Amino acid sequence: MFQKILIANRGEIACRVIDTCRRLGVATVAVYSDADRAARHVAMADEAVHLGGPAPKDSYLRGEAIIRAALDTGAQAIHPGYGFLSENPDFVDAVEAAGLVFIGPSARAIRAMGLKDAAKALMEKAGVPVVPGYHGENQDAAHLAAEAEKIGYPVLIKAVAGGGGKGMRMVERAGDFADALDSAQGEARTAFGNPDVLIEKYILQPRHIEMQVFGDGVRAVHLFERDCSLQRRHQKVIEEAPAPGMTPEMRQAMGEAATRAAEAIGYAGAGTIEFIVDGADGLRPDGFWFMEMNTRLQVEHPVTEAITGVDLVEWQLRVASGEPLPARQEDLAIRGHAFEARLYAEDVPAGFLPATGRLAHLEFPDQARIETGVRPGDTISPWYDPMIAKVVTWGPTRAIALRALEAALVDTEVAGSVTNVDFLIALTRHDGFRAGEVDTGLIGRDLDALIAAAEPDPRALALAVVGLAGLSDPGVTGGMTLWQPLRRTVAWEGGEAMLEVEGPGAARVSVNGQAHEVRWQGNRWWVDGDLRRNRIVNHAAGTSVFGGRAVSLKPLDPLDRAGEEAGGGLTLSPMPGLVKAVFVQAGQAVAAGDRLAVLEAMKMEHTLTAARDGVVAEVLARAGDQVEAGAALIRLEEDEEAAA
Repeated sequence: MFQKILIANRGEIACRVIDTCRRLGVATVAVYSDADRAARHVAMADEAVHLGGPAPKDSYLRGEAIIRAALDTGAQAIHPGYGFLSENPDFVDAVEAAGLVFIGPSARAIRAMGLKDAAKALMEKAGVPVVPGYHGENQDAAHLAAEAEKIGYPVLIKAVAGGGGKGMRMVERAGDFADALDSAQGEARTAFGNPDVLIEKYILQPRHIEMQVFGDGVRAVHLFERDCSLQRRHQKVIEEAPAPGMTPEMRQAMGEAATRAAEAIGYAGAGTIEFIVDGADGLRPDGFWFMEMNTRLQVEHPVTEAITGVDLVEWQLRVASGEPLPARQEDLAIRGHAFEARLYAEDVPAGFLPATGRLAHLEFPDQARIETGVRPGDTISPWYDPMIAKVVTWGPTRAIALRALEAALVDTEVAGSVTNVDFLIALTRHDGFRAGEVDTGLIGRDLDALIAAAEPDPRALALAVVGLAGLSDPGVTGGMTLWQPLRRTVAWEGGEAMLEVEGPGAARVSVNGQAHEVRWQGNRWWVDGDLRRNRIVNHAAGTSVFGGRAVSLKPLDPLDRAGEEAGGGLTLSPMPGLVKAVFVQAGQAVAAGDRLAVLEAMKMEHTLTAARDGVVAEVLARAGDQVEAGAALIRLEEDEEAAA
């Protein structure tokens, strides 16, 4: 076993690796950027080395600097985590050339699976079923359109060097193919530096089921499947293991196909074989096809660990240090069911836009396994993925595990940034998902209901008003004082209420045309006579009420003069990010919906469009500018300005 390793990553995966290393007595070296000087993974590691600026290209993608840090600190091996350099074969070669061990597969194996078209050809030779499609080198638009006609619509255009849904477009009819191809190639060129695409038959009721594999370079085992069908824009939202409706026959067929795939490339370490599955008529041994292989540990690996009792990071360390596979296939078994939900800082009603902010309050329930790279007081940075945590639950049955996930999400407390927690809770309560009727289109079909911005619970809002007024701390009974009148207005950003203190531990709150009687004793609260399980928390960002749909109130700052609202003539940056491209110039006429600019934030591109017809008056940002949320980017002329 290694004595010391360097972790070439950040956030929750770096913390996850450190946890296992501590248990095994392996010392750890963290690396960090300017933005991560005070990050949780830096505090947890035994040593830490600064890499450079906050942009990944200036820090976590600097392979030479990472290798130098490993050598300087006496580390024997490098664990790449996932993302960044984890699937870069040139980095693997450089690590090994420096006399270090790469805790993962060989550069040869990564290259074999790095391009989707070549990987599919290799899998066909290994007897692994693949989706009908075109994986050739001819990238002429007319040729690709002809191949799409041969396959038959609907088809899926995918970047050959892609991942995370980038460079991917579904096309339902021939007339839309040219525009979709141009869009996919442009995004692929930006994200991967390679515009080449492949075309596949689109499965109408697809499920995304993947097999966890582990090899030692000669033989491989599988640790059963994970269902990752619950996706939004090709991004996984909730994963589970095992897959609902899985039959022993199909599990055996998929497992054998997955291990054949791994052994065909001499795979060593943890990897995932992703399959697209036809869920239209149940799960069948002849209804799954190879999509791609992820030659690294997956974000969702904890659900596999929960049902098998295996620590996959420990296995990575043991095999990389020269040990044989820790188990045979017959030694592995499924126990119970597990779920993982990805908690993000994102504005769901605004279209799941990534969010930033300081985590003024952060508390997780004890009953769930929490994988996180942040602590209370940390800031969600615009430079990296906005994940706050992964919430993992286990139960002896799927129904029990899902109820545990719902309860854990309800008891998750975050303040200081908007999150997707209410969206995740809504998913756990979705009738189809509860019944195990999952496919990759579920969220899209029911999106409006899942993200409905429901009015806050009026009773929870009344409690928040009491908390904002300073009456929620234990021992505070309220009443008349020189600085707190018996009856007063409590205001916050976006609203106000009338608060009447009726005596020790009692108040009447009138808000949104409704009056509520609130009584309290210590931390126990009654509203309109009913005992509430809510918790009131005062923090640096205001007051929040947790235990159900969270309500947060931000105090009104009398010195803060809000700027004028941006009308349809002003395009604002919806989040902090990098202006990748500007498509217009002053004096240019535009129509509603025309592309104005592209903003890159947290590894995703967002196209900004004109809200109305008009003429561009000013272009206030250039490609390459780093802008803050709310920054004015483009202004259209007002009607009278255009007429002048």
